[in-house]
Amino acid sequence: MKWYMSAGLIALLCLGLICSFSGVNSQVQAAPAEEQITVLNPLGTPPPITLKPMAPRLDTLDGKTIYIVDDGYIGGDNLLNLMVVWFNENYPNTTALYKRKGGGGFESEDPELWAEIEEKGDAVIIGMGH
Repeated sequence: MKWYMSAGLIALLCLGLICSFSGVNSQVQAAPAEEQITVLNPLGTPPPITLKPMAPRLDTLDGKTIYIVDDGYIGGDNLLNLMVVWFNENYPNTTALYKRKGGGGFESEDPELWAEIEEKGDAVIIGMGH
């Protein structure tokens, strides 16, 4: 007997849900066919991009000074210092210098470091965190 009452109660609940949904759908009206909507793209038009060519490669590393610059990403100094050691072991005639960029972040500038690299350096490797 309890089984029949449970099944009946479930049937009544389902019937009530179906009737309530059909009542909601009948209240929704379609927009008239002649009405149009104008949609605008919020992205706009991006400015043109001016491509810059890559810097020319050095023909040799012998006698050159390579700056290895850390932008301050956590743990980046471990890898970049290993790169300095690798250069010293594999290219003994090359000077590899580790420098940490000042300014406290990727987006900040360090004009003193850039001036030093431009004056004394032949190449630069910048380690950027992800």
